[in-house]
Amino acid sequence: MKLNNQLIRGFCLALVGVSTLQTAFSQMQNNPGSNHGNKFEQLGSLLSDPNIFRTASGAPGSMYWQQKADYVIDVEVDEVNQLLKGSETITYTNNSPDPLSYLWLQLDENEHADNAESKRFDQSSLRERMSLESLKSIVPEQKGYGVNIRKLTDASGKAMDYVINYTMMRVDLPTPLKPGAKISLKIDWDYKITDRMVENGRGGYEHFAKDDNYLYTIAQWFPRMAVYSDFQGWQNKQFTGRGEFALVFGDYKVNITVPADHIVGATGECQNYAQVLNSTQLARWKQAQQTKEPVEIVTLEDANKAIQQKSSAKKTWVYEAKNVRDFAFVTSRRLIWDAMKVNDGVPGNQPMAMSYYGPEAYPLYRKYSTKVVAHTLKTYSKFSIPYPYPVAISVEAANGMEYPMICFNYGRADEDGTYTEAVKYGMIGVIIHEVGHNFFPMIVNSDERQWTWMDEGLNTFLQYLTEQEWDKDFPSRRGPAHKIVDYMKLPKDQLEPIMTNSENIVQFGPNAYAKPATALNILRETIMGRELFDYAFKEYAKRWEFKHPTPADFFRTMEDASAVDLDWFWRGWFFTTDPVEISLENVTQYRMSGGDPKITQQQRKEAFEKDLNSITRQRNMEENMAFLVDKDTSLLDFYNKWDRFAVKPSDEAAYQKFYDNLTDQEKDIFNGKTSFYELNFKNNGGLVMPLIIEWTFTDGSKEIDNVPAYIWRMDENEATKVFAKTKQVASVKLDPFRETADIEESNNSWPRTSQPSRFELYQQNGRSARGQSAESNPMKEAKKENNN
Repeated sequence: MKLNNQLIRGFCLALVGVSTLQTAFSQMQNNPGSNHGNKFEQLGSLLSDPNIFRTASGAPGSMYWQQKADYVIDVEVDEVNQLLKGSETITYTNNSPDPLSYLWLQLDENEHADNAESKRFDQSSLRERMSLESLKSIVPEQKGYGVNIRKLTDASGKAMDYVINYTMMRVDLPTPLKPGAKISLKIDWDYKITDRMVENGRGGYEHFAKDDNYLYTIAQWFPRMAVYSDFQGWQNKQFTGRGEFALVFGDYKVNITVPADHIVGATGECQNYAQVLNSTQLARWKQAQQTKEPVEIVTLEDANKAIQQKSSAKKTWVYEAKNVRDFAFVTSRRLIWDAMKVNDGVPGNQPMAMSYYGPEAYPLYRKYSTKVVAHTLKTYSKFSIPYPYPVAISVEAANGMEYPMICFNYGRADEDGTYTEAVKYGMIGVIIHEVGHNFFPMIVNSDERQWTWMDEGLNTFLQYLTEQEWDKDFPSRRGPAHKIVDYMKLPKDQLEPIMTNSENIVQFGPNAYAKPATALNILRETIMGRELFDYAFKEYAKRWEFKHPTPADFFRTMEDASAVDLDWFWRGWFFTTDPVEISLENVTQYRMSGGDPKITQQQRKEAFEKDLNSITRQRNMEENMAFLVDKDTSLLDFYNKWDRFAVKPSDEAAYQKFYDNLTDQEKDIFNGKTSFYELNFKNNGGLVMPLIIEWTFTDGSKEIDNVPAYIWRMDENEATKVFAKTKQVASVKLDPFRETADIEESNNSWPRTSQPSRFELYQQNGRSARGQSAESNPMKEAKKENNN
């Protein structure tokens, strides 16, 4: 019988698909169908194999290498035509052992191009009522956005061949770039600057119609080298707007030409403040380097004056940055700029903390921003590595995005200068988060596009620690275990493991930010303890600063530096979507009957009589029945007269001798003063976790027992544990401090307690800029009352 070739091929592919699924499943389940041997097995093939580049301990190997890319860039912001024009020279060093026949560069601004892939791959549908904006997304305007490569040559000026594929550009080399060799590329380019408030994206402008001025946040703006690494070769996954980027470390010199009345803040250190600042501003800059409080270098009055008197002249600001992976800048005439030196808390360094912000952010940013920057540098330096760079900048831009030494945040007051508590804490939180990104991934340089959690999750965890050191009542949104519960209890079809590519995540914030941050907090507070965790986490940061780590490097280092086997934790929290749902099924109390022969025999007598008793015997006796042995006494013998429960003197003497040799604790057990409580637990969610048990006694006192997660090793579904207590137990509660992210707390108590539920009715306000008050404003209301 002949089979169609296409049918045969399809059948073979089906077998391959089944085989692949079975392989993936077997990686997660070492002992399928069993109640043990799965969750506590080592990760094995789920991690990449160690090698000469990356060791089994999680440290860089003896032959570790990474590439280097240095940039000299001239760029101009054309405010009249909303155009960015630039030319650059890239010097690329091939430190790999491989000859390279081509190079890959990133052109992130092509995300906005008319034919951008990101504008075509999302699903869409029609509804009975559609907004104009919704329809525009289906029939987009042709706006001419995207990078225009005007010229690309080698160092001698000879044109080079290149191919642009969406946001990636391949430069073909006439001869392979040998290991250890360098090459220089010269590129001229330009692009139309996008309205960031309309087009979204990371860089662009915001227009302030009230004074007809622009705020430019210029990011991901120049052709940048992609990473070539030992673990994946070229990182050339397209930029679609979500997954951020892996980049190459190098040195930058950037000449930024802008209108003469603009203020520029950028990655690195300005080399020509004496030429671009007036004498008063220059004096304030020098003063800021000596003070412990922020000094306004460009004041609110300066900014308001510049807003009204627009200059047509130009100035060039010169910035240099060493050993950074990217470069971004802000420019506008409507900026206030303050700064102060961080004198302590950053070992071996005294960086400048600085903030740039518009008049509408002044009430918040003047009071908080620069001090938040300083606090973040100190706290992150304590928990990871000392901050190595000379400056750290926070820019208010109704945004939340990070680059080396500079980040864009939100936080604007209402027109009367008031603001809500939510805006205040939201602003502080986002500044901490974005400044914190200087550590992860700007220094510990993970691949954000592939493993978003490696920078967002680790950074959100440290953000939580930093928020909590700011104020004990800080309303942190992410980090505490109980705040991830609503996400983890979602249906499985709305969840993905943390180890998922960024573009494939449905609930991006909870998955890539909140869940890994929660997992790390649980590791620190519940699994490992602060001392072991903090040492191991710092070791990871030290090993991989200014390098390119992978998840395996993190997992291995945390175990290597702590001697804690965490494979079960990584497996459950990072590779599955299982939730924590452990129920306290039953509590049974036991007490020893005692060893005293008198007591023992009395108990035996009661048990004997109880065993004899029945409804028939009871009713026969109530009827005064004449039993045969009573009527015919010849039937009576020794056993009818024998007292089987009598205590012999020899038994009493033997017991007394035994009792006198007991310890006080043993006597309490024998006397029934110690009770034994058998607790039965059931793992309903699948994620194994320690058992934290709170005992409440009848005298009102409490006690905590901690049972390691290893209790589930022999049975991953059910567990039983016996505890001895000298006090009478009134109630038992599992996970009393809500530290394991248990998604169902109603079954955590014995006796069972009812769980209150509530709902809140709220009125939704109109849409406002990110970081601007949109809810009730008690400060505004109080101000009105005081004025009345």
